[in-house]
Amino acid sequence: MNPSPPSHPLKSDLILLVGPGVIWGASFLFIAEGLEAMGPNAITFFRISVGFLTLAAFPQARRSVDPKLFSKILLLSIVWLAFPLSMFPYAERHVSSALTGMLNGANPLFVAAIAFLMTKEKPSRGVAIGLAVGFLGAIIMALPTVNEGKNSVFGVVLILCALASYGVALNVAGPIQQKYGVVPLIWRAQGLAILFTAPLGVPELLEAQWSLWPLLSLLALGAFGTGIAYAMLAVAAGRVGPTKASATTFLIPPVSLALGLLIRNESVAILSIVGGAICLVGAWLIRRARMKPVAESGK
Repeated sequence: MNPSPPSHPLKSDLILLVGPGVIWGASFLFIAEGLEAMGPNAITFFRISVGFLTLAAFPQARRSVDPKLFSKILLLSIVWLAFPLSMFPYAERHVSSALTGMLNGANPLFVAAIAFLMTKEKPSRGVAIGLAVGFLGAIIMALPTVNEGKNSVFGVVLILCALASYGVALNVAGPIQQKYGVVPLIWRAQGLAILFTAPLGVPELLEAQWSLWPLLSLLALGAFGTGIAYAMLAVAAGRVGPTKASATTFLIPPVSLALGLLIRNESVAILSIVGGAICLVGAWLIRRARMKPVAESGK
């Protein structure tokens, strides 16, 4: 009997694992292109609206959620969507899309650090080392902006504020996601975030100077970056587990760096690239330290 051919699920799992990281890495390029046509508030409102409409096409988005969670979903609509997604377009007025994406490599650091602040637990030795290495890398990554002037430093501060907001959001969302999944949660939060971003976003949207590439970029940003990527991540988590699926975020910095350099001809200091690599090492150390107890418990 001939051996059966390789199964397609392995290929589809790889797509589901790689896809979100590539999409989110490209999102900073899309933001930069969108800024050619409209203001930062319009970009935030537009991408959330398109993301909301995109996820509405997925049946799991309408999965019922306990009404008692409304207050937490309301909080998430601000700290997961309206606030951080507003910070990135403003930041990219002052720093490159490549650097913005690279700094997002610090996201796992903020999630871990804020988790310990919220629970008041002491991090394990492995996690503490990862945090120290990762934040050192983030500092090194941002150092060249000091020589570029106050505007560049301001842009970095906005990115760090967005990452801190993500850190709060992902810690609040974590237990809810385990029960209901990310898609119904993010979809409901998007609906509320549209209302919060409309007052500033709609006037800027009406004044937009549309052209083909910014339009396509913003449609991709909304449909894929604020919509389909979350659905892909949810499916990946169901197939390979949330820990393995979360590894997709390690692709965000290199993808954003490559696209910024190749498509927008952005210049990034070598020191920033070195710092970005160190930051990813710190995030990996945290991930390894957290996975070790899980692996040992499964023996």
